[in-house]
Amino acid sequence: MAEDLAARIKSGEYAAGERLPTYNELSDLYDVSVTTVQRAIIVLQTRGLVVGL
Repeated sequence: MAEDLAARIKSGEYAAGERLPTYNELSDLYDVSVTTVQRAIIVLQTRGLVVGL
């Protein structure tokens, strides 16, 4: 999931400064738990691809 989101961010599907879908929306999209979504977002934060607010 983290790799797919990273690819979508890099391709411009999610533009810089744009909010990502909510944890619940991502959970439904990828058919994973919200905890898995949270972990994937942490991976992306570590890579500098997303920032948390």
